Amino acid sequence: MRSEAEGAVPEEKEPVDSAEDTADGSEDGGKRKKKKQGSFWKELPVLIVVAVVLALVIKAFAVQAFYIPSGSMENTLQVGDRVLVNKIVYHTRDIARGDVIVFNGLDSWDPEIQVEEPGNPVSRALRAVGTAFGVAPNEKDYIKRVIGIPGDHVKCCDAKGRVTVNGVPLDEDSYIFTDPITHERNKPSNEPFDVTVKPGQLWVMGDHRELSYDSRAHRGDPGGGTIPINRVIGRAFVIVWPLDRMGTLPIPNTFKQNALAAALPATPYALGVISTLPLAYLLRRRRLNAT
Repeated sequence: MRSEAEGAVPEEKEPVDSAEDTADGSEDGGKRKKKKQGSFWKELPVLIVVAVVLALVIKAFAVQAFYIPSGSMENTLQVGDRVLVNKIVYHTRDIARGDVIVFNGLDSWDPEIQVEEPGNPVSRALRAVGTAFGVAPNEKDYIKRVIGIPGDHVKCCDAKGRVTVNGVPLDEDSYIFTDPITHERNKPSNEPFDVTVKPGQLWVMGDHRELSYDSRAHRGDPGGGTIPINRVIGRAFVIVWPLDRMGTLPIPNTFKQNALAAALPATPYALGVISTLPLAYLLRRRRLNAT
């Protein structure tokens, strides 16, 4: 029979914490928990600042939210809708007929809505944040549909009461305002117009033609009702709020007519050919003289 001294391994016993040790352990755990909670509240303002800065950077260069304050784009957009505006797209392609755009009209158009100026710094700050995140209206920004691009001849109305672009009639039934009760559709325009869009300008109209204060109402302005391309902020491409109205804002099919797309490019090509004729003539004369 071997004793413990001869190599027998004694049975290990679990240590028993004393009441003092237990109390100390609970106290340490409470301190660690309080420390974590304190650390969270200290980090929260930093996280908020970082989130706001990132949102402002995205707003400035990529995507911005806008609040719809009026019914000038009904039924496509309703009062209170929030849309996202792509601010990069027009660096990769030209503005197209049928695009729904947001532009700054502070120096050229009167506001469609009057927004009361906040009376104190806190209210002004909250309003600035609200407009930045698309939860409050901004009186200097407008949202309309592009009907004519530079060089287009936009006219209303033809024998059937339609808007024409370069002589091609538009079928606007898919987006022009229709009264939800009477089901009566707005006329394309209650007043005639006949304009040729100048270089660097756009002819824009709201989908609610009887309510929209658009290019037609600004023909007495220096631009003849058109707006400068360089004042365009971006293209509204999706409704994000309210949830039951979420959806994209595609270009209507009527603006994809081949005849409409082919109407304008012929003019620049013709001008290009005409401008090269004198040069070709001079080169031919030089070759003849050289021989």
